[in-house]
Amino acid sequence: MSTSFNPPNLTQFMRRALIVGVVLILAMLVPWDHDRFFAAYLIGWTFWTGIAIGSIALLMLQHLTGGGWGFVIRRILEASTRTLPAMAVLFIPILLGAHSLYHHWMDKDEAAKHEVVKFKLKYLNFPFFTVRAVIYFAVWLLLTYFLNRWSLLQDRTADNRYTKNMRTLSGPGMVALIFTVTFASVDWYMSLEPEWFSTIYGFLFVASWSLSALAFTIAALAVLSKDEPMKRIVAPLHFHDLGKLLLALVMLWAYFAFSQYLIIWSGNLPEEIVWYLKRIPGLWGATVIAIGLLHFAAPFLFLLSRSVKRNPRTLMMIAVLIIVMRMVDLIWMIAPAFGKSNWVWLDAIALVGFGGLWLAVFAWQLGKRSLIPINDPQYESVLEQQHMGGH
Repeated sequence: MSTSFNPPNLTQFMRRALIVGVVLILAMLVPWDHDRFFAAYLIGWTFWTGIAIGSIALLMLQHLTGGGWGFVIRRILEASTRTLPAMAVLFIPILLGAHSLYHHWMDKDEAAKHEVVKFKLKYLNFPFFTVRAVIYFAVWLLLTYFLNRWSLLQDRTADNRYTKNMRTLSGPGMVALIFTVTFASVDWYMSLEPEWFSTIYGFLFVASWSLSALAFTIAALAVLSKDEPMKRIVAPLHFHDLGKLLLALVMLWAYFAFSQYLIIWSGNLPEEIVWYLKRIPGLWGATVIAIGLLHFAAPFLFLLSRSVKRNPRTLMMIAVLIIVMRMVDLIWMIAPAFGKSNWVWLDAIALVGFGGLWLAVFAWQLGKRSLIPINDPQYESVLEQQHMGGH
């Protein structure tokens, strides 16, 4: 058996994705509306950055727990995390458009009208906002750097020291990631409506981004496992394990989303219910029903089936459905903060445009390393699983 695990040539895919991304991001500038451009930009940027950050969480989970499921997706997760430097650079326009996005607290006259917002200005001010963003990216980029560097050195040297390093970093790293994602979600999204607050909002983003990352990773693995070299190492057993983790994350996301609604609904306090009052009338109400059915009920029911989880094609279809519904849910969460729901088409263009840019960088990074960490201690046991019980 050949032991070459070189990735397929993705140059053509990369070029097409980049063209789509650049064309659509430029197309957003044509119907120039300053406020809505930045709102759509924030939504598009958030979704794809969430996949990169969620991939760091899954990568650390894999190092902490081990198992064949994480072994076969490690290179995909690592390539996803290495898109973060590009997303950090693409955050700069959000800082440039901050006055448009966060005018409720950046505009002193506007903030003065609301006592609650005035009270929050010690925290919600642009210099401190920028410093915090730099800290978040520093934490994420440091985790990305060390996890990728040690993984590469493990491949080159077969030294178990790097395996231990990755496991040791992953414990505190997971805590740091949860804290930074929680604070980032408050800064970047909850502060769009600074009078409103929710204590579970940050955890909702931790679950959402991890779910998006896993759904994307499953879809990518399903595509790669159709051909060599992954065809000979990825077994139905691995998809089964990934399907179980996907079910767990779907349930975790639904638990957080419903808990937030239930607590606010039962409290029925004017300052809390206003967030939902914006997101229930008209088409937004229909969107909530669609999210309930297609983001939770359908994936939950399908993922209970063992045969569905073991079939790469059906699992990929569920993963793609979850990715689409994550996009819909993100628009539902953020767009109503800006009003003008007739501009949702611009949000959709931003999501696809950023997708093109992100996928181009992802494909470029995926092509840089072997698709399987050959010198990982789990290598032999994963091959054994494939031969003995994988099918």
